[in-house]
Amino acid sequence: VQCVSRRCTCCLRCSVVWRRRTVVMKKFSHSLKGGPSSSRFRSRASKQGPTPQEALCRLRETEEMLTKKQEYLENRIQRELDTARRSGTKNKRVALQALKRKKRFEKQLTQIDGTLSTIEFQREALENANTNTEVLKSMGYAAKAIKSVHEHIDLDKIDEMMQDITEQQEIAQEISDAISNPTAFGSEFDEDELLAELEDLEQEELSKKMTKVLPKVPTTSLPSRQVKTQKKTKEEDAILKHLKAWAL
Repeated sequence: VQCVSRRCTCCLRCSVVWRRRTVVMKKFSHSLKGGPSSSRFRSRASKQGPTPQEALCRLRETEEMLTKKQEYLENRIQRELDTARRSGTKNKRVALQALKRKKRFEKQLTQIDGTLSTIEFQREALENANTNTEVLKSMGYAAKAIKSVHEHIDLDKIDEMMQDITEQQEIAQEISDAISNPTAFGSEFDEDELLAELEDLEQEELSKKMTKVLPKVPTTSLPSRQVKTQKKTKEEDAILKHLKAWAL
């Protein structure tokens, strides 16, 4: 044991034990770094790819980082411009160095603007793709629901039911027409005979009224011709007035 601890190479037994210990340590360190199993797991994850939510989160984080860098560069450009203005007449070399730095910062700012535009387009495309995926999932779910409903519907029974409905509607219409037809009652009487009988009744009623209106025959001796004529005229006028009043 003492030889092993001192890494003795003269003893065969100690060298074998040392090799075994070295192999164990190598395996342990290899497992910490990531052995074949972890590499296989990473390869599976890389083949599957990130989810749309993960990609959107990563793009938003990148946008936020670039926006902060954009603000930083804008501040640096303004600072270098102020330095160049202050040192323009005092120290020309310092002013030129400040302007050079300003140009570099402006170039970086332009690159960041283009990168932000590209990331924004990519994020919008990914959001649209994610929305389309969700819409397709919903449509597929609805299609399955419709299919499950239609599986319990028999087309032959539907045709029979529609025929029955049409037949019953026709029967109901025939019944309504028969009920609303007035010729079904009183068709055995002649309408001309009824009108003639009604006219006779009206004439009889008129005769009764005329009899009541006409004056009685006088029993006394008749006056002179002139008195008779005047009296007759008055009676006729009274009869005419009475007839007119009755007619109205």
